[in-house]
Amino acid sequence: MDQLLINLLNGLSSGLLLFMLSSGLTLIFSMMGVLNFAHASFYMLGAYFAFTLVKFIGFWPALIVAPVLVGLLGALFERGALRKVHKFGHVPELLITFGLSYVILELVQLIWGRTAVAFTPPPSLQGPAFTIVQHPLQGLSLLLGEAPAGLCVADVLCSKFPMTRAFMMGVALLMLLALWLLLTRTRIGLVIQAALTHPEMVESLGHNVPRVFMLVFGSGCALAALAGVIGGITFVTEPSMAVIVGSIIFVVVVVGGVGSLAGAFVGSILIGLLQTLPLTVDGSLATLFNSWGAQIGPQTIGYPFLKLTLAQVAPILPYLLMVLILIFRPKGLLGTREE
Repeated sequence: MDQLLINLLNGLSSGLLLFMLSSGLTLIFSMMGVLNFAHASFYMLGAYFAFTLVKFIGFWPALIVAPVLVGLLGALFERGALRKVHKFGHVPELLITFGLSYVILELVQLIWGRTAVAFTPPPSLQGPAFTIVQHPLQGLSLLLGEAPAGLCVADVLCSKFPMTRAFMMGVALLMLLALWLLLTRTRIGLVIQAALTHPEMVESLGHNVPRVFMLVFGSGCALAALAGVIGGITFVTEPSMAVIVGSIIFVVVVVGGVGSLAGAFVGSILIGLLQTLPLTVDGSLATLFNSWGAQIGPQTIGYPFLKLTLAQVAPILPYLLMVLILIFRPKGLLGTREE
């Protein structure tokens, strides 16, 4: 039971990290109509920039400075390159952002090397946030921090939840609240939304629409970089980290609904749980189908895929869900795009 609860929390934290990534991508697409294929590369840049800055200014200032620097780079890219091809349609936009992802990857490998770097969390984020204790007689209990050494003996099971994941969840929830307030309760949020649907009217009111779009693109890149800093200390900071999350964030956007911030949040949580909860199931697909009333016996030798466990097929479940969403609800769970 304690391991199931830990996996549930891990799924929620992974889902919230995906939201931190997909929120920036959703913001850029919903406001500009640009599907940024280099978004995961800005996530990687955030981790590497923070890794370098920590040596000079410490982790907490680097947590702020690194996303700002990446956001400025994103704004410069939009101003100097993306804006010039925007008038030619979506295909040139996809190609230039796709090419940028390879340029960033090569630069990262050239500067920081091809192997992982030792990007460790600060002392305040090391260790467990809490420990779940499962006692055979007293049941489940929760202890803040690490449980006493003498408690976790014999039949008493202790499962630790890392402080970095708890910090990740808190930052993601704060980001959700901040974005909602920005877009719905502030003047600049109203200008951003109006610039998407009525750019001529916004310009007639004295606002610089191209500058607004540059701000939106830079902000989306900064959000990805913030996720990269936190993801870098939680997982591994390496050149392949962009590839690992690059495809899954597009799955999140499609499942949640392209251009929908609420859809990005729901899709992120759903995908995060879908990736982790099956890891707690040891049974094969044949066992699962039998529990649903199917009669699958020794003849499964002719269908070797039925011998696979849910833990083994967990990586493909998000993509299977995306295919089903595209078939039965192309606009996504909470998308507003017309059919």
